[in-house]
Amino acid sequence: MGWKNILLWRVIPGILVVLAAAIGWFASHEVPMGRFFATVVPLMKGALPPTVVGHGWMKGTPPVPDDLVPKPRPKNEIFLKLPGGGKFPQNGLGMCCRATAYDDVLAYRTVLWYLLLGGRHIDGAHLYLNHNAIGKAIKEAVRRGVKRSEIFVTTKIAPSHYGYERAIATVQNFLSEEELGLDYIDLVIMHAPSFPLSTPCKREGKDAAQCRKETWLALSDLRKKGVIKNAGVSNFGVKHLQELENIGAPVANNQIEYNPFVPEYIEETFDYCRKFKIAITAYFPLGGDIANKDKAMRNKILAKISDKHGKSVSQVMLRWAIQRGCAVIPGTGNPKHMEENLEVYAFKLDEEDMKTINGLKHGVTGTTHMDYREFD
Repeated sequence: MGWKNILLWRVIPGILVVLAAAIGWFASHEVPMGRFFATVVPLMKGALPPTVVGHGWMKGTPPVPDDLVPKPRPKNEIFLKLPGGGKFPQNGLGMCCRATAYDDVLAYRTVLWYLLLGGRHIDGAHLYLNHNAIGKAIKEAVRRGVKRSEIFVTTKIAPSHYGYERAIATVQNFLSEEELGLDYIDLVIMHAPSFPLSTPCKREGKDAAQCRKETWLALSDLRKKGVIKNAGVSNFGVKHLQELENIGAPVANNQIEYNPFVPEYIEETFDYCRKFKIAITAYFPLGGDIANKDKAMRNKILAKISDKHGKSVSQVMLRWAIQRGCAVIPGTGNPKHMEENLEVYAFKLDEEDMKTINGLKHGVTGTTHMDYREFD
């Protein structure tokens, strides 16, 4: 048998079988996209994914000492106001998009470290598949002396679970011992305007806008019942936000990419949120994905400002976003980096620094950003 026949009748069919099996395996999970990211992200970092080998095998965040007690909250801590009269810290911890966030052992250590070091804002999501680890870490932190009332917990409902009844059931399940195991959730966010594939809501003949509205009404009703304290959105552009005007609860928060390099359409969303008093949480505050972040860390203008203040480029970028009025949720499993991030309350950029950083987007090319205008 020649190599062409081997390729045609052996190799290609084998690849197709493996591909079909992989698709079926991802699709069999309650949150297929979550299983996909929890598998692919570790592999891209050269680590065996916990979805395949189980939790506890990955290296990363060190164990938390048994005798470590809570440190004081950061001095000069700054908060953003919420529609119901509450507030939340502008500096948080993101539990997404790095290999260690998908290992329950390391995710547990990460959240516990952060809370004991003085942080109080945790950002998670159904899609990240680490609710259980986050919930256990919160309980342990409370056992060691951190007040639950001080901890602001955010999570997100995936677009695959939109629709009134499905959203109600999904969020109520977030409170179960298998998930967060909490009495209430401080903020639940719709993770994105829509989902490109088929969903139960779409299969009922409803379009993306109707699925969003039903989900928003579900979150509003859960807020009335005290299951959640606030409801918000993520990756919503102006047109998506306008759909929710005068429907149910006020939009408490819009979580969007925000850093000095974002394009004009993101600035338009930023301005809209500020106008209507919607708190903004910035993900990717350090420049964006890996490639964009590397460019930011090498930026000579940012380096000059960091030298001026005796701070790292990361700290300067976080402080810039905070002074712009955003909450920030940098992700790290490194306790030293957590402490550095919490120290951004301790200094302030002057007016000239802010003006200079505001203008960076006009001098940087080649960065990539999610375009949420493309969502239905």
